[in-house]
Amino acid sequence: MSDKRPVVIYGANGFSGRLIAEFLREYNVPFIAAGRSRARLDDVMKHVPGIETANYETVETKGSVEELTQLFAGAKVVCNTAGPFIYNGPAVIEAALNAGCHYLDIGGEQAWLRDVANKWGCKFAQRGLLAAPATAYMSAVSDAAIRLCLESHRGIDTLEVLTMFKGNPTFGSTQTIFAVIQTDAYFLEQNAYKPWPRATRYDVVVPGSIQTQLALAWGGFPHPVWYKDHPQIANVRSFGGLLDRQIMEGVAATEKLFEEQIRPLPPAEQQRKLGEMANAVTGGTPPRENPREHRTIDVIAGRGSTDSVQCVVFGTCCYRQTALIQAFAAHNLVHAAPRTVGFASAAEAFGHREILGVLETHGLSKARLSH
Repeated sequence: MSDKRPVVIYGANGFSGRLIAEFLREYNVPFIAAGRSRARLDDVMKHVPGIETANYETVETKGSVEELTQLFAGAKVVCNTAGPFIYNGPAVIEAALNAGCHYLDIGGEQAWLRDVANKWGCKFAQRGLLAAPATAYMSAVSDAAIRLCLESHRGIDTLEVLTMFKGNPTFGSTQTIFAVIQTDAYFLEQNAYKPWPRATRYDVVVPGSIQTQLALAWGGFPHPVWYKDHPQIANVRSFGGLLDRQIMEGVAATEKLFEEQIRPLPPAEQQRKLGEMANAVTGGTPPRENPREHRTIDVIAGRGSTDSVQCVVFGTCCYRQTALIQAFAAHNLVHAAPRTVGFASAAEAFGHREILGVLETHGLSKARLSH
């Protein structure tokens, strides 16, 4: 039996990677913290609370498929936190498959999920492995809530999904927000992908708030991909954003600017300009989340011809939710096989009640179902 530490956090020097390490320590799961700078990794890890009791090591890698395959060999699970995943995901998932590892990531980029579903799902399934991108607050929590709704409402065929959070976007999140502007976003209508209108904003009603919020299609979200061939669900629209109208006004303005001035440029130039815009917005690591301030909310509205249901998940600290879901998933994969293999959501692979339950146990969210 391999004595390799069973979990690799790739991109562990980032904000989310550090939090995943914190929860893996709580689960007593040995891990490798990997990234492009050993010095940066060592500095980040020493600030993880209780790290002196964790079984871990730091490893520097340049990130090629060959290097990553060698790094992952002998492990069981790769937790990829290095976004944007449309840019950085392909090498990591290929190396995970080469090494025979389950693959998790924290992205919510619909274009990336479609790519994983189409190119990697069957390959992972053939080897009895799980490929579960978007094992994160956005959108694993709302997917678990959807499945809670469907348990007792067999007539539901249409879903609207809203995901909103208040907080400080990390460097990686900001890079992703800008990266997905160039991608095609789809909703699901009668089991077929339909394009969202570009650079369009939506006023949404958020339970527990008097004022409306501003939401965007934001790349389309993962849900239309997860439910593309579902036997019951035929229509899915997902949107969301930050519970900060000023920030959302800025993102909406950027989408409009992109359509008018940047989309006509070659793809490489589009990517460069979006990267420059993202770099100008944020820098450094945000402060640790405050549960009294950094709130989250997910709203699921489901209906059929004569049936309806709503589920609202009130939560706090979206990045801690992401880290806990990742650590919970990795811990499960170290000790047992997932419920399904190939391309799947976290709720499919580990159970929707289990996902919601572990978040509630840690005081991070609570679901409320109404008819």
